[in-house]
Amino acid sequence: MNRTFMLLICFIFLSAGPLMAFDVKRHNAEMGIGLSHITYEEPDFNLKEEGIMYGIAGSYTYHNKFMFKLEGNGSLGTVDYSSSSSGEIENIRNYLLEARVLFGYDFLLSTSSLITPYTGFGYRYLNDDASGKISSFGAKGYERESNYFYSPIGLMAWIKLGQGWVVGPMAEYDYLWKGKQRSHLGDAITGFPTIENEQRTGYGLRGSVKFQKMFTGIGLNIEPFIKYWNIKRSENEYFNSGYFYEPRNNSTEYGLILSAVF
Repeated sequence: MNRTFMLLICFIFLSAGPLMAFDVKRHNAEMGIGLSHITYEEPDFNLKEEGIMYGIAGSYTYHNKFMFKLEGNGSLGTVDYSSSSSGEIENIRNYLLEARVLFGYDFLLSTSSLITPYTGFGYRYLNDDASGKISSFGAKGYERESNYFYSPIGLMAWIKLGQGWVVGPMAEYDYLWKGKQRSHLGDAITGFPTIENEQRTGYGLRGSVKFQKMFTGIGLNIEPFIKYWNIKRSENEYFNSGYFYEPRNNSTEYGLILSAVF
C-alpha cells in the first residue's frame, strides 16, 4: 500500500462518527421482484445466448457499526441460442440461483452520508437446459450446469436526499475461487457421460444504484443493476482418447428490482 492510500484509510476511520446520527435501522429486511436481460457469449465459437429473466430477491441486513448481510435471489426465463457452427435454438429454459453472505463496517462521513466497505462469500448456479431440442442445423441440445464460488469485494454507500429519499450506489469486484461446469453430453450423444470441467480463472463485476423512499413503517426500493462475468478457458477433461473443455466466456445481466423494505 502506498502512503496516500494509508492516509485515506486513516481519514475514514478518524472521521467516522456515531452511527445513530444517520438513523440506520439495526435490522433491515427487503423482499422484491426483478426483471432482467441476460446475454452469454463464447467469442471463440461465435456462440451467443440471450433472453429475459423474471425473478425474486430478498435480503436481511444487520447494522451496528459492523454490517452483516444475507441475500439471495432466483430467476427463471428462456433464452435463444445462436452459433455459426450449430445453428439456432429458441426458448431454452434457464434458471439462476444465487446466495451471498457479506461482512462490512459502516463509516459515517457526515450526517447525510455513510459508506460500507465489505467482503464475503457467494455462490452462483445457472442451469441452461436445451435437452430434447434440435437446432436449425440438426444439432441436438443438452443440459448445462454452471457453478461459481467467489468472494465479493465492494463498497456501498447511503446518501440522504431529503423528504424521505435515500440513494445507495454500490460497486463490486468478484474474485472467482472456483468454477465447475457440468455438461450432460448424453442428452445429445447416446453413451456419452456427464463431463465436469474445472474453471480456476475469472472474475465478476457488478454495480447498482438503489433509490429508497421511506414511509411510515415501510419503504420502497427501485434498483437498476448490472452484473458481468468473465471466465477463462477451463481445464481439460478426457474421455475416449479425446478431451473436452469449457471455452472462455462472458455473461452480462442488467435489469431492475422493485422491493419493499421492512
